[in-house]
Amino acid sequence: ACNMGLLKFKGSKSFRLRLLLSTLSGKSIRIDDIRLNDTSPGLRDFEASFLRLMEKLTNGCVVEINETGTSLKYKPGVIVGGPGLFHDCGLSRSVGWFLEPLITLALFGKKPLSITLKGITNDHLDPSIDVIRTVTLPLLKRLGVEDNGLELKVFRRGARPMGGGEVMLKVPIMKQLPPVNLVDEGMVKRIRGVAYSMKVSPQSTNRMVDGARGLLNDYLADVYVFTDASSGASSGNSPGFGVTLVAETTSGCLLSAEACAKHDHARSARGASSAAFEESSMDAEHAGGGDGVLIVPEDVGSVASASLLQEIKRGGVVDGAHQGLLLLLAALGPQELAQVRLGPLTPHAVRTLRHVKDFLQVQFDLEPEEDSRTIFGTCVGAGLKNLARKTD
Repeated sequence: ACNMGLLKFKGSKSFRLRLLLSTLSGKSIRIDDIRLNDTSPGLRDFEASFLRLMEKLTNGCVVEINETGTSLKYKPGVIVGGPGLFHDCGLSRSVGWFLEPLITLALFGKKPLSITLKGITNDHLDPSIDVIRTVTLPLLKRLGVEDNGLELKVFRRGARPMGGGEVMLKVPIMKQLPPVNLVDEGMVKRIRGVAYSMKVSPQSTNRMVDGARGLLNDYLADVYVFTDASSGASSGNSPGFGVTLVAETTSGCLLSAEACAKHDHARSARGASSAAFEESSMDAEHAGGGDGVLIVPEDVGSVASASLLQEIKRGGVVDGAHQGLLLLLAALGPQELAQVRLGPLTPHAVRTLRHVKDFLQVQFDLEPEEDSRTIFGTCVGAGLKNLARKTD
């Protein structure tokens, strides 16, 4: 609903996406009924933290929140970026939850971004820093973002519940995104991965590799999982372990899945098929699900590899976790035809399509293809240009 240039939304879903698109398009938004009927209504601490992060990155944004935190008005500012920024992501959501929108936003900044983020680097709710480093950033490079300025350095890992991880993100600035044209899925030619552990026996990484390879070697010989066992200062404040797997296809597409040890009853394997991690961990999509406790290293490996096979089965040029990002980049691109091929759409991808239409007036044409069981999507980009950037 649009009223005098103010876009109105309801509910807590797609919180980051709304703020991201509001800032990129320069349109003010108002979000009402944020967890209105919840036992603790209003914004969560990680959402307030994300608002603070937006304030650090932009100049002149205005945030108004009512007393109960159930209603929010956001007037976007100019995206600045710049070096030497720092943000503590807290312990409710992992660093990955903050990184996803941050990368897209920073491309349209006035100066190249360099920011240090502290918190949880690997958990079962959000994409881990490993997926962002090995899949998300290569995807952006493949779509035409400069190679030399885009990187994610991991200084320390941090597991739930105490975190203690630290990463540094660098993002270059662009005048405009190039058109997106990704339609060739290719065949899987090799699988790479990282088995990591923090403050536990280094042997658990090897056991996770065994668990992962046990399933994958039936299908493919070229499987190599690196091990990263950290202890001492570089291992954060809590024990934990997990594995991230990436399948690479003949056409250069990357599909990821991961699993990590967990002791509670939240969801464990986040092959991106459960890719709605837009939501708070309290929402129905994450309550229950999974097998509850997952603490045997071999099981973590086999759960991750099963999730990866599921992702490969879905088809498309990206996994479920990256559908929303790909659709967003296509919609932000120049005013010419963008083409993508995706597997069945995740709830987050569907919400992305709706918000892209609301903010940018970009509508996708989706054609399901029977023989390949994928969706062929086309759109004409919004032609978003970086106005904050200093002209040469």
